[in-house]
Amino acid sequence: MKRIASLSELDGRDREIFTTYNEVQLKRINEPGIGIFITESPKVIRRAIEADYIPISFLTSITEPNEDAAFVIEACRNVSGYLAPDEVLKAITGYALTEGMFCAMERKEEPDLEDICRDRCFVAVLENVTNPTNVGAIFRSATAMGVEAILLTSDCADPLYRRAARVSMGNVFNIPWTVIPGRCDHIRALKEMGFETIAMALSPDAVGLDDPVLKSIKRKAVILGNEGYGLTEQSIKNCDHVVMIPMAAGVDSLNVAAASAVAFWELGK
Repeated sequence: MKRIASLSELDGRDREIFTTYNEVQLKRINEPGIGIFITESPKVIRRAIEADYIPISFLTSITEPNEDAAFVIEACRNVSGYLAPDEVLKAITGYALTEGMFCAMERKEEPDLEDICRDRCFVAVLENVTNPTNVGAIFRSATAMGVEAILLTSDCADPLYRRAARVSMGNVFNIPWTVIPGRCDHIRALKEMGFETIAMALSPDAVGLDDPVLKSIKRKAVILGNEGYGLTEQSIKNCDHVVMIPMAAGVDSLNVAAASAVAFWELGK
């Protein structure tokens, strides 16, 4: 590793990646080729490497690496690496990191919708979930509760954004996912592939999450909506089932990330 005292000492290409471009720009930096993303913390970076994402360069303030950090450093021995004080890493994020490590990595081509759904029986669909924290939390719950794949509409937050990956504890790398093409009627497509679609919505005709009919579904797709307005009326209308989590008096709903964990647990039984 090269020891540096300031961001200006990063090599030219690495300096651009870590200091010049935002996450949207990094995603598109090689268009029409695949883009770049930056992820942070040794455990998250390790999970990305174990999922065959290719590192480009890394930056760390860790001088006594734990098992995860040592794994990352060894796996990145053939790419440029930098050892810097905590203040240098803070200059990138604006806040102090508890586990000081960044890694720039190559994205992968996203799989086709039909390919990702083939031979799977339990998938989740995120419609316009725009907060990276919620996306990351949903990925973590989905992985823990046995969801086999996640499909995102094009207006969702990117699962590879640093915050989403960090909140997921690296589980964005452990579960297959893809972004649904913008003009695709994904509910119809899922039905044509043999899934029954389950809309999570506060609707007058919604059944409880523990409805026995739901237990008999062999291939299920759970549809989760936007943090503010939920699913669109059209999506609710097009789904086979509309389901809600019964609430105690005075509470109308749960945050979408919390609701997803409850739904995945109950529907995955």
